[in-house]
Amino acid sequence: MKQVTIYTDGACSGNPGPGGYGAVLVYGSSEKELSGGEPSTTNNRMELTAAIVGLEALKEPCSVLLVSDSRYLVDAIEKGWLRQWKFRHWKKADGSPVLNPDLWRRLDRQLSRHEVVFQWIKGHAGHPYNERCDALAVAYYKKYLDEVPQ
Repeated sequence: MKQVTIYTDGACSGNPGPGGYGAVLVYGSSEKELSGGEPSTTNNRMELTAAIVGLEALKEPCSVLLVSDSRYLVDAIEKGWLRQWKFRHWKKADGSPVLNPDLWRRLDRQLSRHEVVFQWIKGHAGHPYNERCDALAVAYYKKYLDEVPQ
């Protein structure tokens, strides 16, 4: 299997508000940048979308290190929340619905396709790829701000 590292970040102006995501895929000496966004979303949705889009961009099953500054994303995997939510039919332990089930389902499909290890890093701490992903995400949501009439 190819070894790929995916760095991701999401950003939002307001929460909810215009949002963007950025991902940088690194394979050997090759890098690919991905970005996008939505006019009205949340930061957590953009964090999840960045990871999903990065994984979906891989053309074949890969061994992936996914690096994110999102505790929401990393903890859901590392602490087994995603597995428990699926078992409970997308309900949390208290019986309330899981937020963003559409994105968690998409992510789950990718996790069954690839071998993925998640790594949390502190955001806005000078990590070059994290800073690049943040810049991609912010630039994307700013497109929506520029479209709003003054």
